[in-house]
Amino acid sequence: MADFNTQIIEEFRANAGKVGGPFDGHELLLLTTVGAKSGQPRTSPVAFVRDSGDLVVIASKAGADSNPAWYTNLRVNPDVTLEVGTETLHATATPVTEGPERDRLYAAMVEEMPGFADYEKKTDRVIPAVRLTPA
Repeated sequence: MADFNTQIIEEFRANAGKVGGPFDGHELLLLTTVGAKSGQPRTSPVAFVRDSGDLVVIASKAGADSNPAWYTNLRVNPDVTLEVGTETLHATATPVTEGPERDRLYAAMVEEMPGFADYEKKTDRVIPAVRLTPA
């Protein structure tokens, strides 16, 4: 997965935030978190939707039974850096793990990228949404 992510990150940065392949036509951002154990910066490409001035990402890990490492990192260190297109932003990450707000945010992602509906079917966990509020 690291090699795949590295290729996506390089393509994103070389093309002002645009990538092809399975993400062609969809917006991605680069989410940089601080490692919960290592304290080192970790960057992950993630799909997002916009919601009232915030950006929202989904901790799907393609429907795996565990959360992605970036989610664990931001739970410990909620101050994150985002690269959106050619812009770099600092933001605060707030997990939304249950209830109508989580369901609404997840549905917005499914509307943007229907494959996210399949991720929910692959796991018994409730996949968290994360609201990223620019500083």
